[in-house]
Amino acid sequence: MRRAIFIFVVVLAATQAARPITASPAPQAGRVVDRIAARIEGDIILESQVRELGAFQQLIESHAESDDQLLSELIEQWMVQTEASTSHFPDPAQSEVNRELGRITAGFATTEAYSAKLRELGLSADEVRQLLVRQIYIERYLDYKFRPAVQIEPADIEAYYRSELLPELAKQNQPAPRRADVEEQIREVLVQRGISTLIAKWLDETKSRLKIERTPPGPKP
Repeated sequence: MRRAIFIFVVVLAATQAARPITASPAPQAGRVVDRIAARIEGDIILESQVRELGAFQQLIESHAESDDQLLSELIEQWMVQTEASTSHFPDPAQSEVNRELGRITAGFATTEAYSAKLRELGLSADEVRQLLVRQIYIERYLDYKFRPAVQIEPADIEAYYRSELLPELAKQNQPAPRRADVEEQIREVLVQRGISTLIAKWLDETKSRLKIERTPPGPKP
């Protein structure tokens, strides 16, 4: 967790890996057949996956994006995961997954409360773990791909300290730390900003080269 003085900073968000985004179980008799939400090259994204990601966001962040935003995120996840898998990027360590899962469950008073929330959202414990693995996988790959390209100069740190950190702390009536005491935290914030900028540019360029077809949404279940 970052120190309280950096609570206003939004750092690189997440996304995921392990099972293919296009995977889905075969329909059973008496159940609604899943619909295709989008086609990417030779793969598909299903509406059930859009709902699953929305449920995961509600679990983690207490709210979910719109279906259109969720689908856009799944498309971007596909792009990152496809490249990462092709390059044989390693899966996250189970210890890291367990640690992040522990942070999620720690937000609930009891294991029963956590299980009840999963039932409310229509998620299983295995699905949560798979989604978390994919999120960590993609986060780590993006960091691996773009961090080396981000260069932070001392002047950048000074500018952030003077023009962003100090004014924000003043608004919150918090004492101003010495720059030397927060230099490494500031450097990481600026690195994350640079990574986010490079990611956005890469995603836009990659999308322009792919054949992506969105399917009109079907009726809500």
